[in-house]
Amino acid sequence: MTKKYLAFDVGGTTIKYALVDSELNITEPGKVNTEHNKDGHILKQLIEISHQFQQKNLLSGIGVSTAGIVGDDGAILYAGPTIPDYQGTKIKQELEEATTLPVFVVNDVDAALLGEAVDGTAKEMDNAYCIALGTGIGGANLQNGHLISGEHNFANSIGYILYEKESDTYYEQRASTLALEADLKQYHVGVIEAFALAKSGDEFYKKILDRWAYEVARGLAEIVLLFDPEVIVIGGAVSQQGDFLTDLLMDQLRQLVPAGLLKSELKTAELADQAQLLGALSEFLV
Repeated sequence: MTKKYLAFDVGGTTIKYALVDSELNITEPGKVNTEHNKDGHILKQLIEISHQFQQKNLLSGIGVSTAGIVGDDGAILYAGPTIPDYQGTKIKQELEEATTLPVFVVNDVDAALLGEAVDGTAKEMDNAYCIALGTGIGGANLQNGHLISGEHNFANSIGYILYEKESDTYYEQRASTLALEADLKQYHVGVIEAFALAKSGDEFYKKILDRWAYEVARGLAEIVLLFDPEVIVIGGAVSQQGDFLTDLLMDQLRQLVPAGLLKSELKTAELADQAQLLGALSEFLV
């Protein structure tokens, strides 16, 4: 019997949602604004939308992918300034009480990796790492089908590694897609256009991308040497650059890791926005 689930993906500005069945069909997608979480708006929306779907569907569970660090109890342990007053929100408890359904809550980067493991780049792989390049940089580690989140659920906060005292910057401040965008702004060129120019043979933009790729590869080298994953999945919008991106990164990575120790593959994410939705439901789908 095909089961139906409701999946949410909570970001800084929008809450995306969709109905997902046990055959991985995704239907009835939608989104609403977070309203900067004024007066607990996010949790109120999760409950309201869940009730709307329950009126029309026999749901077997609810999954929530969300920004922020999620505790074992499905509550928000830590949330940055992009979502005000979010820390401490008891998503799992409140949603379960409101809907009487089982609820799974997971960090959005973890969800992306879990989604890719369900039906994407990391499918049927025992040891995978995901690095999401965007406004910041997030990490997720999957070993033998289990997320490795650390004793206090703070593991894989990879955006804060490689601190440089001279520039007072962390890894993500130098290697995020936002950092690349800021570097290109002086030339009045965006990230997508810069990649297109580099692909067409423009050496100037190829050098800019090489510099950025080196910064990204410094973090990838740490992952390779610490975790030795079968695959490192590159997520975020920039992953749409596919093999051109992974080739750029691998060229830099080979200079940072001794040849005999570099066995991990680099691959871009396959599922784009659907990864978080499937990952939010991974507890029910596998």
